[in-house]
Amino acid sequence: MIAPSLPFVHMSHFFRARSSDELLARHGERYKSLVLLVVGLGTIAGVLSTTSFNVAIPALGRHFALGQDQVQWAITGFMGAMTVAMLPTPWLLDRLGFRRLFLGAVTLLALASLAGSLTESFSQLVAARIVQGAAAGCLQPLGPLAVMRLFPAGQQGKASGMLGFGIVLAPAVAPALSGSLLDHFGWPAVFLVSLPVCLGAGLLGLRLLPAAAPKARQSFDWIGLCLLTGATLLLVESTAALHHSGLGSLRTWASFAIAAAALLLFVRHARRNAAPIISLQVFGQRNFSLGCVVSFSYGFGLYASTYLIPVFLQDALGYGAGQAGATLLPSGIALAATIPIAGRLADRLPAQWVTASGLLLFGLSFALLAVFGAGVSYAMLIAVTILGRVGLGMILPALSLASLRNLPAHQLGQSSTVFSYTRQVGGVLGIAIAAVFVEWRLSVYQGLASGSSAAYAEGFALLAAIFVLALVAALAMRRDTLPVA
Repeated sequence: MIAPSLPFVHMSHFFRARSSDELLARHGERYKSLVLLVVGLGTIAGVLSTTSFNVAIPALGRHFALGQDQVQWAITGFMGAMTVAMLPTPWLLDRLGFRRLFLGAVTLLALASLAGSLTESFSQLVAARIVQGAAAGCLQPLGPLAVMRLFPAGQQGKASGMLGFGIVLAPAVAPALSGSLLDHFGWPAVFLVSLPVCLGAGLLGLRLLPAAAPKARQSFDWIGLCLLTGATLLLVESTAALHHSGLGSLRTWASFAIAAAALLLFVRHARRNAAPIISLQVFGQRNFSLGCVVSFSYGFGLYASTYLIPVFLQDALGYGAGQAGATLLPSGIALAATIPIAGRLADRLPAQWVTASGLLLFGLSFALLAVFGAGVSYAMLIAVTILGRVGLGMILPALSLASLRNLPAHQLGQSSTVFSYTRQVGGVLGIAIAAVFVEWRLSVYQGLASGSSAAYAEGFALLAAIFVLALVAALAMRRDTLPVA
């Protein structure tokens, strides 16, 4: 009776939660890198759920007979849920610990991905995307937090580069892989891209993440969560109302007004609450506040571009889903190769200078796409997307360091969440506004031979303008005050 249970006993022992001291003694100094690998895999799974899905937008529109302004809710719903789910992450970290939160989020992401592949209606698909987004939102702030807690200042750039390399390498391959899956098996297969990564992250997390140390439990700020959630969702609704009802409609301005009121009520609530879901004290440092402005603008441009470029390649240039993904592969590889170099630069140069240089290159790539439009040659298209992704590779490891490096340790959990939250709010608005803007311009140019290319060119010009604003904020940040290696 005992023998059959021995394998299960052995597996239970293999995956049992160990203390951080025990794990450090077992693995030595490389333990920090192993934890970074685990957290990176979890973040990759969440990022894949976003980037792999963009190539399916035209197919979803055809399958469900919907326009871009409606289909974009499969993306925007994910992004909105991802953004809102970040807010309780600091409280969940205290309540559950890093290990339980990470493993729970990875499991939820895997289950939602499987359910999404089996959906039969667009509403069910959006629901699965919302659950995916909530799981990914809990995972998103954990990477920067792990870097800041595990590594000293002189090694944080290198560690961010290591983390960023894995995070962008998989999405670099994802469009080509997802496009191929879509061409052969249809859009449901795109949901399954992140499942193997979820499995790997879960198994390694069981083995390597330490048991949580007991902490005093604080009450959860439900009022703050509701106010910020309402403000976020109403901002998304406002952008959709711009298309359906127009800029001068009561619905549009009412949505904007209520969102602004909810945000102001949260500020008032946070000043009076002893433990708000986001403490306003984190905005006391200049670099962090400006970094959040850059993060918002950067998120707007980044996520809007990951939505627009694959659709532009298919609708304006006539590529298939697989071809569109393959066209983006060289730029993805360039991005992955740039990040480790940029991480080392951020340890040796002021991180905000590296950030500003990346913003300049990324914005320039959209300006070039706006100028060339559908007349862009294949070689030029490859060159421009590579230029943009090199800029992105410079931003990724440096921006979080420029914003978080000088903060006290007790503020890192909330600050990392706020930093990720502002980027995702920008991303949610970026996708919604880009989709609505292009749909509007397509309706204006309807019937014209060059209407499609003109609409997308104007969309890329909008993104270039957003990156000019981000560059101004980055240049206003103060030089790092901590010594770097």
